[in-house]
Amino acid sequence: MPEKPIIICTRGSALALAQSNMIAAMCRAAFPRLRFELKIIKTTGDKLQKASMAKTDTSLPKGLFTKELEVALIKGQADLAVHSLKDLPTDLPAGLILAATPKREDVRDVLIYRSAEFLQNQKENIKEQADWSPGQGDLRGYPPHLKLKDFPKGATIATSSTRRKQSLLAARPDLKIVEIRGNVTTRMQKVAENGELDATILALAGMKRLNFGINTDGTIKGDAVPDGLLATVLDLDVMLPCVGQGAIGIEIRADDERIGKIVERLNHFNTFHAVTAERAFLRGMGGGCQSPVGAHAEIIGDKITLRAVSFRDEMAKRGEAKRPIAEAAALGEQIAAELK
Repeated sequence: MPEKPIIICTRGSALALAQSNMIAAMCRAAFPRLRFELKIIKTTGDKLQKASMAKTDTSLPKGLFTKELEVALIKGQADLAVHSLKDLPTDLPAGLILAATPKREDVRDVLIYRSAEFLQNQKENIKEQADWSPGQGDLRGYPPHLKLKDFPKGATIATSSTRRKQSLLAARPDLKIVEIRGNVTTRMQKVAENGELDATILALAGMKRLNFGINTDGTIKGDAVPDGLLATVLDLDVMLPCVGQGAIGIEIRADDERIGKIVERLNHFNTFHAVTAERAFLRGMGGGCQSPVGAHAEIIGDKITLRAVSFRDEMAKRGEAKRPIAEAAALGEQIAAELK
């Protein structure tokens, strides 16, 4: 009888599949004699495509993108679950643990907006375009390497993240913030075509894992990129990421020693301790993945530094501290106590 395959469960979104295939490839490289298979599961968050992700009350349950994967683990229908760590609640169901985090991708956010040069060239050639339609001339474009401070007064930026919204308004109170839904390509398309939007914000990690990149001239490279878009990476001083952003979390049953030893080979020490500090901060703040807080932990030498911001009282409260790596969780709890 052939050995039973190890089942990796995941969501069916493009990003989730890209991340899960990456984890599966790492598993197969580390354990070439074992069989690893993907199991795609539709989560509550996938079903609630029209729900507002900007809500912070109990109208949206915790674990929107993780609950069904965790049920599969508990029932033995899967052996490990792959999550975007930012979606994984800090309080896990009994019997499950966050066992590993591979090396983290870039944590920063990216502004996506239209190119003024592209729109001007399009306008000059408009008479030759048989498919031109009214309204195309209403689109407003900008130069490359645009910074947040460079947008005109009252510009409209689309995001469904409370953290991003409050970070934007803290830097530019005059901005108009509206909601947007959809995957990375859909959101870029909405900016490219909708004159009511000046920009949106995406996670750089998600773009990279979907094989999108940013050229030195600010243009975006990759398949299915709408024409005429530019990107600027936001500095961490402007916008701290959400807890766990850029990291992949591997969740398993706590008592499954065999799977624990397998995923241990995938773990990245610095990433695991950095997200431990960040998740302890979020737990201390009593919030979920849509909580209006941001945090970023960084390890240098034998010390870990955590920077965090909370917008819970509409005003930004910021904190920063450093401790030994072994005290990562205590560091997160410390900053949370200071900002609550």
